[in-house]
Amino acid sequence: MNKRVFPLLSVFCLLLTACPPVPQDTLPAAGRTDASTLPAEPDTAPAVAPNTPQVETAAKARRPKNIILMIGDGMGVTQISAGMYSNNNKLNLEQFPVVGLHKSYSGDNLITDSAAGATAFSAGVKTYNGAVGVGMDTMPVVTILELAEAAGLPTGLVATCSIVHATPASFVAHNRQRKNYEEIATDFLKTEVDLLIGGGAKFFDRRKSDDRKLTKELEKRNYVVDNFVEKDAKDLRPDPARNYAYLTADGEPLPVAQGRDYLLPAVKIAPDFLDKRDRNNKGFFLMIEGAQVDWGGHANDSEYIISEMLEFNEAIGEVLKFAKADGETLVIVTADHETGGYAIQNGSSLNNIDGAFTSDYHTADLIPVFAYGPGSEHFSGIFENTAIFDKMKKLFAFD
Repeated sequence: MNKRVFPLLSVFCLLLTACPPVPQDTLPAAGRTDASTLPAEPDTAPAVAPNTPQVETAAKARRPKNIILMIGDGMGVTQISAGMYSNNNKLNLEQFPVVGLHKSYSGDNLITDSAAGATAFSAGVKTYNGAVGVGMDTMPVVTILELAEAAGLPTGLVATCSIVHATPASFVAHNRQRKNYEEIATDFLKTEVDLLIGGGAKFFDRRKSDDRKLTKELEKRNYVVDNFVEKDAKDLRPDPARNYAYLTADGEPLPVAQGRDYLLPAVKIAPDFLDKRDRNNKGFFLMIEGAQVDWGGHANDSEYIISEMLEFNEAIGEVLKFAKADGETLVIVTADHETGGYAIQNGSSLNNIDGAFTSDYHTADLIPVFAYGPGSEHFSGIFENTAIFDKMKKLFAFD
C-alpha cells in the first residue's frame, strides 16, 4: 500500500469511531405517552458542592426558618422578559442572587400540566397530568405543606385562581383528577392550613354533589371565614389567634386588568400573619401563586400575560421586603411550565411588546428558578422539578 495513503485511512477510521450516527429515537412531543419513554429521573438532586465538613456546617448555618414558594403559573423566560421590557426594563427578580433551571416534564408526558407540575413541587414525585397530590398509581403522596403542619409550622396558600385549582390543591388535596373541585374542597377539612386566600366559594357552599356547607365546617374548626361579598381585600386584618380563610370569588377570580385587586393586600399580610402564628419559633411555609399568567398564554393574549406578570412582580417585591427585614426567610420563585410558546417579535421596543405564540397550550421549556435568602445557594444549576421539594424538605430538616 502506498505509504501516503495508509495515514489518511487511519485518520478516516478514527473519525468514524469518534462520530457515530445520530440516534434516531427521540422523546415524543405531545400526547399521553408511556412513562418509559421519558427521561429517567435521578434518585437525588445533583449536589451543589462536595459534602465536606465545612460545606455541611455552612449549609446548617444558612438553613432558613421560613420558606415562601412563589409560583408564576405558565411563566417562562419570555413571560419574564415581556414583563421586564414593559416595566422600564426592571423586575424585582433582578434582586435574586441565585438562578437555576428545572425540567418540567411530568410522569407521563414531556408537556406537563399544572396539577402534575405542582405535585412535583409539593411532594417530590413525577406523576401523570391531571393528578393532584397523588402518584402515578393514584395513591396519595405526602406534601411539603403536610410535613410542615405535622412539624408544628404554620402554613398558608394564596392564589389568584380558585383555592381548589390545580396548583394550590396539590399542596393540600389528594385526588385522581384535578377537576373534581368539590371533592378537593372537602380535603381542606382534613388539614390545618392556617391561611387560605383564593376563589372558589361555590365549591364550599353551593355544592352540587351534597348539601354540605364547608365554610360552616371550617368555622367549627377554629377558622374565621370571610368572602368577597362581605369584605374588601384592602380591609383584611386577620386575627393570628385563629385560622383564616378569605374566598375571593364565587368561581374563578377576574384578571387583574378587569379589577381583581386582592393579591397585593394578601401578600402584604400573609407572611406577618404566619409569623405571628409561629408561637414556637419553628418557622412557616407559604405558597403564593400568580395563576393567570398561564391563562394569558392559553388565550394567546400578550397584554393579559404582561398585566399579570407585572402584578406578580409587585407581589414578589412585597415578599422580598419581608425576607430582607426578617433575615431568616428563603424565597423561591419559579413556574410549573411555560404556556403559549410565547415570543417577543421583531419590531418590539421597551414598553411596547409585539408578542407571538406557537401554541395555546403548555410547552416543554426549561423553567427558571430564582432564590433569595438562607439556603438559596442550593437552587443553582439544572435539576428536576421534583428537586424543589427535596431541597425544601432538606432545608426544613424534615428528613
